[in-house]
Amino acid sequence: MQVIKKSIEGLIEIIPAVYKDERGSFFETFNKETFEAKGIPTHFVQDNQSFSKKGVVRGLHFQREPFAQGKLVRVVSGRVLDVAVDIRPDSPTFGKYETVELSAELNNLFYVPEGFAHGFVALEDSIFIYKCTNVYNKASEGGIIWNDPDLNIDWQITNPIVSEKDLQLPTFKGYFDQIAS
Repeated sequence: MQVIKKSIEGLIEIIPAVYKDERGSFFETFNKETFEAKGIPTHFVQDNQSFSKKGVVRGLHFQREPFAQGKLVRVVSGRVLDVAVDIRPDSPTFGKYETVELSAELNNLFYVPEGFAHGFVALEDSIFIYKCTNVYNKASEGGIIWNDPDLNIDWQITNPIVSEKDLQLPTFKGYFDQIAS
């Protein structure tokens, strides 16, 4: 397994060792001992799966304390551009983001710790799964509008399909101004 620490502290891309032969392929998506040895969190309490058609944008979502979530994400089929935005006010990279292309072909995973808004765009029809370090709590959910002009994320897609709920999310600045009041 290859572990790639991204430019923002806490974000980790994982490239598993894939074993292929005439029958197909095999790889581990999670191994507690291996992850712990590499410094990747291993306490997960909930697994989620979504299917998204090409062009669907989901996010940018997060959970506030005490239900903040870290997520270990990957694509089972298809390809997505995954986005993590640092929303930790005391972080030197507050308001910065990182993207990782996840694909069924690469079998790569992305660990997004607590303190990040998370989203993705389906670059192809895709099945997306993720393990969470905490349970979902509706009262603790938050989000930032996907096309925030200050974040200026290149989603690599035109004419995205976005839910009504996600279209109502505040801007990054608007969210933090709101909680500061």
